[in-house]
This record gives sequence, structure tokens and C-alpha cells, in this order.
Amino acid sequence: MSIKRSRGGLKARREFLKAGAAALGALCLGCPVAMATMESAEEGLVTEQFQGEFPLKEAMHYKKLEALRVECQLCPRGCKIADLERGYCGVRENRGGTYYTLVHSRVCALHIDPIEKKPFFHYLPGTLALSLATPGCNIECKFCQNWQISQFRPEQIDCTSLSPEELVRKAKQNFSPTIAYTYSEPVVFYEYMYDVSRAARGEGISSVMVSNGYIKEEPLVELCKHLDAVKIDLKAFTEKFYKETCSGELKPVLETLKNLKKLGKWFEIVVLIVPTLNDSEGEIKDMCNWVLQELGPEVPIHFTRFHPTYKIKNLPPTPVPVLERARNIAMDTGLYFAYVGNVPGHEGESTYCPKCKELIIKRVGFVVAKNNLQEGHCGNCKHPIPGVWNINV
Repeated sequence: MSIKRSRGGLKARREFLKAGAAALGALCLGCPVAMATMESAEEGLVTEQFQGEFPLKEAMHYKKLEALRVECQLCPRGCKIADLERGYCGVRENRGGTYYTLVHSRVCALHIDPIEKKPFFHYLPGTLALSLATPGCNIECKFCQNWQISQFRPEQIDCTSLSPEELVRKAKQNFSPTIAYTYSEPVVFYEYMYDVSRAARGEGISSVMVSNGYIKEEPLVELCKHLDAVKIDLKAFTEKFYKETCSGELKPVLETLKNLKKLGKWFEIVVLIVPTLNDSEGEIKDMCNWVLQELGPEVPIHFTRFHPTYKIKNLPPTPVPVLERARNIAMDTGLYFAYVGNVPGHEGESTYCPKCKELIIKRVGFVVAKNNLQEGHCGNCKHPIPGVWNINV
């Protein structure tokens, strides 16, 4: 069934969604999904399921045009939307010339995860993150592991109404020092993420965004005032892959990475290696050289294992030697922290000192088995290790 982004008037669309609602009843809060990268919305619910009242809030980044049209200025698509229509993401609607988000406080997945699952390896290792999502995304990856929530409209998924203040309370109740905006695409629930991160900071809780990086500079700068770290999924290093496999573009994502560097915000990069599509030695070399030259050697880069899902089921899981080759290319290029993901127990999950080469943080899956980090320095040679090791919000 493919009914995610129908066009046409509001009345016709609602009738269409109503007809398909029964078939989508299984897409509920906290539904388990197939793992394709280290980050997926698995079981681990910390809230009950119910339908609540969802606040209708005006969007933050758009401009009004003639004839009740609006232009979204949140992501690079720059959708121009007629009255009673929505943008590409399907979660923002023009009503009489005012643009609204339909997913503020509309949570479809809520879990307590290890921070290593995001994955963040240089951010509060061994701690927990209250992780949440609303429906929607501004691109469509054919290998998306959370397509059941990212590729459907809000009306098609059972959600729970949770205010920013309620989310902060849940983080405290579950001893989570961090709230993570993840699973689907946080950019499309920008206003909710913005409000939650502000409320969280006021209560001593930090915030991290797990994103595809498809966002314009102005909203990114404004949001980063309230975030403590960002993880960007760099899908590939060719426009061809982005266009054919993700319905997006590479250039805006590279701009986001450069903007994060300019802002001084801690960030990590994840590259899902899909066999035959983005795994060539030349592409990996080009990517690593760009990271070194534009972002510097200290940015962690995770090469993670693909598992067949969604619209790409004809390819096998990524061979581990292919991931190891990518990691070796990164380290040979001069990147200090290159990791292998989705291969529990692999030595490439762990952090090593770039100076003395000693093991600093040993990981097995999402578990930190050893931590020899001492106040942000290698416990062996005292070399500084970049990252976010303490939070003072």
C-alpha cells in the first residue's frame, strides 16, 4: 500500500485517509521495525498508547505569498504550497495562508535507548537517552528502516499527545540525561524539537538531534542554540545516489556539515554502506578526503552495516570486510576516529587514542565494557580526546 503523499484538496485527502485508516492500524506507537542501521525504533516503550488532542501550531520558518500561498523555508526543498495543501513532508499544512505543523506533541515512538544506539560514541558514553519521533520525513530513502513512521502522514499512524513539559518529566523519571530526536526525521517536527529542547535545558536535560541534515542554515543556527550534539546521516557521496535512492540532494547535507563545524557544535557522521550502491573504494576515499579537508580529522565517522528492508530487499547485508575497508580508508586518510557499526563485538566499535593507540572505550554492541577516559583525556598518555564528556546545561 502506498498512500503517503496524496495530492488534492483537504476534503478529498481526508476522505482518502479515512478509507485507508483500518489497513494501517498496526502502525502504532512504538511499533518494532526491521533494523537497517544502528538507529531504529525497537521495543522499549516508556509511555502508554492513547489518542490525545494534538495542538495546532504555526510553523516557524516560512513566508507568505500572494493568493494565500506560502513558501516553506525550513528545508532545501523550499516547497510552495497552495491553500489547504501540504509540503512534501506531509506534516505541514497551509490553512488560509498560514502554515501549520501538524506534528507538534504528536509522538509515534518513544523509547529509552543507550546513547551508543544513536550512534554517539563521543557523547556521554554509557548513558541513556529518552528517544522520540513524530511521523514524517523530508526525503525518502529506499533503505529506510523506520519507513512505517517516516513515510506516512500523521493521520495514518496512532500517536500519543505529549507536551514538551511531559517529555522532560519522563526523561527525569527514567534517569535519562539526554532527550534524542530521532527514528523519523526531526527536521520535519522542528517546532516540537525546538520547544522540547528549550524546556529540557531549563531542567538540566540535554538534547541531541539524529538527522539526515536536510535543513537550511537559518533554522539550523537557531535550533543549535538549544542542542548539545548532532548526528548526521551522510547517505553517500554522489548526487546520483541521493537523487535515485533518497529523493534528495547531496550538496545541502554537505553545507549542513560545514555549518555545524562553523557553529562549533559537536557532531558525528554515519554512513550506511549499501552493497553496490555507495560502497566503492573511490567514493569512500573522496568522502574521507572531503571530511578531512572541510571538517577536520577529529570528526567521528561510523560505517554501518546495511540490512535489506523497505524498497531494497534484493541486496544482501553488507559484508563485514567492506566495512573494514571503509574504516581503513578513513584512518589512512588521516581521520582519527573511524568506526564499524552493526557488527557487535567488532574491534571497530571501540575508541582508540590517536596518539598512543591504546584502547580508551571498549564497546560490545551498545554496551560500554571499559572506559579509560579521564576528564576528556586518554587515561594512558593524557592526550585530549574530542567529544562531549560532561554536560552543563
